[in-house]
Amino acid sequence: MSELFSAFGLRPELLQAIDKAGFSAPRPIQQAALPAIIEGKDVLAQAQTGSGKTLAFAAGSLQTLDVSLNALQTLVLCPTRELAEQVAEQYRLLAKDLPNVKVLTLCGGQPMGPQINSLKHGCHIIVGTPGRVMDHVQKRRISLDELRVRVFDEADRMLDMGFTDDLAVIFSGLRAPVQTLMFSATFTDATTHLAKQYLSSPETITVDSAARAKVSQLVYEVEDKHRFNALKALLTTEQPKSAIVFCRTRKTTQDVADMLAQEGFVAAAIQGDMEQSDRNRVLMQFASDCLNILVATDVAARGLDISAVDCVVNYDVSENPDAHIHRIGRTGRAEQPGMAYTLMSANEASLLAAIEIHTGEDLKRKGAQSLRFHANRIIEPEFKCLSLGAGKKAKLRPGDILGALTQDAGIPGDDIGKIKVQANESFVAIKTRSVKRALGLFREGKIKGKRVRAFKL
Repeated sequence: MSELFSAFGLRPELLQAIDKAGFSAPRPIQQAALPAIIEGKDVLAQAQTGSGKTLAFAAGSLQTLDVSLNALQTLVLCPTRELAEQVAEQYRLLAKDLPNVKVLTLCGGQPMGPQINSLKHGCHIIVGTPGRVMDHVQKRRISLDELRVRVFDEADRMLDMGFTDDLAVIFSGLRAPVQTLMFSATFTDATTHLAKQYLSSPETITVDSAARAKVSQLVYEVEDKHRFNALKALLTTEQPKSAIVFCRTRKTTQDVADMLAQEGFVAAAIQGDMEQSDRNRVLMQFASDCLNILVATDVAARGLDISAVDCVVNYDVSENPDAHIHRIGRTGRAEQPGMAYTLMSANEASLLAAIEIHTGEDLKRKGAQSLRFHANRIIEPEFKCLSLGAGKKAKLRPGDILGALTQDAGIPGDDIGKIKVQANESFVAIKTRSVKRALGLFREGKIKGKRVRAFKL
């Protein structure tokens, strides 16, 4: 068990879960925030997604949780469903050795009925999006009478998405002061105002600058008409195994993803016009190393906890310096170095200058004419992603899928990548050479005595 985490005085069950999860040493945000959270102080922290902030507030709030009290004690609000699900998963991971801790995820885009039924049975922790949590509060399905800790995760993004009024409604009936933890990738006038409204004498923590220092940046000067050709050339020159390409608009995002796919790249878009199920499947492919290139808008990519992204490409210069910081924060995470490239035309020079002033960095520039496209250097993923039509509600576990593939289908363990089991759907990464055998298993065989529908994404 890590002695470094035990120094915080965490309860043995949490230390055991942290050790099992493989967290060997606390990261800077955890070292700075955990003592203050455990002491019951309000915390205002500036930290990127991927810096380890979720472990800090989850472990801190679980430390003071009264398991015997079947009432809501911790409420975590997130700007997006994807982030809420990731945060809830972290809570479940850390709480698995604590008896009968119930964590609920309440997000929009999901059926209301199952959420209402779950709330009737009570819970200790809710992780959700402001709009859906507000709906339940207004219908008095959620009581804040026993609330001890509230967390605003990605606070700046929640403000960008217009959730200020929702927050006011949610907490309008709060009777007693509660410990408030606010995490934001940037400190703006709006987040400062929100902090003054909800926090009392907070401990202020900043670790963002150290995280950015691990990202090297390079700007390629391009003509607008050659922008896509520069992107193609850049991707075949650098050959990243994983890259996120950021675009300003939904249309550009979809167009760039479609054009890359036509050129032979394994790429897909994630943007706000997509159905949630389609967004989820694209994200699963990217996180499972089945998709090399994710093309995304700023809004769609906020709150995604995807590790080990080799590089970020800004297809166009962000109009907001803080958005630029969020973009490049997708790489260089978990103490690993990262690379961020920006394609800039002459009419975007003033936008880049604003970013340089804001960050205090002079970014190196090169001419895009130095890049050359090489079709034979396009990298294809080792794995393909299969979607299975069953998940946790069917009592399916990762071990069940792994066992069926290795024992029943005879697929070598090395050919099986990441397995992710969600409520009603599961995803498994399979090396290309074993995909037919895996599909044959699901078509003709059974898992835990049941047929499971499967198809290749």
